[in-house]
Formats: sequence, C-alpha cells, structure tokens
Amino acid sequence: MATLLHIDSSVFPFEASSSRSITAAFRRTWEEQHPEGTVIYRDLAADPVPHITADAWSAGYTVPTERSPEQATAFAARLKLIEELEQADAVLIGAPMYNFSIPSTLKAWLDSVLLLGRTAGEAPSAQGTPAVVVASRGGSYAPGTPREGYEFVQNYLEAVLNGTLGLDLDFIVQELTMAPRNPAMSELVPLYEASRERAFEDATTKAEELAQRLTA
Repeated sequence: MATLLHIDSSVFPFEASSSRSITAAFRRTWEEQHPEGTVIYRDLAADPVPHITADAWSAGYTVPTERSPEQATAFAARLKLIEELEQADAVLIGAPMYNFSIPSTLKAWLDSVLLLGRTAGEAPSAQGTPAVVVASRGGSYAPGTPREGYEFVQNYLEAVLNGTLGLDLDFIVQELTMAPRNPAMSELVPLYEASRERAFEDATTKAEELAQRLTA
C-alpha cells in the first residue's frame, strides 16, 4: 500500500489553523482509500527539525569515511528526512503564509532534504512523486489583487518542490482567513467562506484522485 508523507508547519493548533484543518481533511480521505497504508507525519511546529548547520551542510559533500563525528551526527538527521521523502508515494504539506513567506520550520526541513546529487540535480531521487501543498493566507495574493507581488509561498515552493526536487506539484489555496476576525475585512467574509469551502472540496477530491491514481 502507498505511503503518504504528511507535513504540517502552522504554529497554531488544529482548531485555529486553516492549513491544518485542510491537510487533515485530505489525510482522512487518503486513509479511507488506504486503510492499510502508511502515513509518515511530521509536525514541524511541535517537533521542529534543526536549522541547517555548517556540519550538516558540508557533510553532504564529504566522503562518508572522511566525515568528522560532528558531520556524521548532523548528516544522520538529514538522512532520515531525505529517506522519508524518498519512501513516500505522495507528499502533503501545510504551508501557511507568515510575513509573505513560509514558516521558518518548513524552510529548515527543505534545507535538510535538498541535497545536490541525490534529491536535487539531474536525476532527483524523488522525481515525479505527487505532492499537494495547502497554502493558507490571511488576505488575498491572487493574480490581479493589490498584493499579488507579495506572494512568496507558491512561487517559492513551485521553484523548490517542482523545479528542484522534481515533485509533481499541486496547490490547494485558502485565502482571506483573517476576514472573520478583522472588522476591517468584514465585507470579505463571504469570499473567505467560499474559499474555505472550495479548499475542503479540493482536499477531498485531490486525495481521492491521487489514491485512485496510485492504486490503478
């Protein structure tokens, strides 16, 4: 049966996090389709991976027998994350927008799994693996909106996950999550509700489609 690598990065608990709610809906549908499958789960807020260090970085380009003890220890942590990605048949990532970009914990995970000559380069080891990113944000950064130029979540992840790791990437976007809590955005609540409903529908549909694709 298929293996799903599920990563959440929101700092907020489930009931207060749009991205966690939507990734949970995707995962529920996935598990219904794969009751005997495997889910590798990482909550980067509760259990963050270390930010990249000189030892962890340089170890990736040092012959294993020549690594220092510090390099060996640091690279072992990276290797576990890399192998989780390589073992996955599908990847699900919750990526809320913080200050126009992704959470630093998610960036730390990416820095660890990106390894030229293995996961990146001419033949990335996870190339072709389907990946779904749930991108949530307090406002709207869609094409044609005033803040279109501040969108550094989808643009960045497209470059890294697809352009570098070679994943078969898809997005689910939940916008205007601040509308119900910000009186200045009250007129946008209907648009928020429509976006939220569409995101949950997309999560269910994409999970079903992906499950069927992998079991065909």
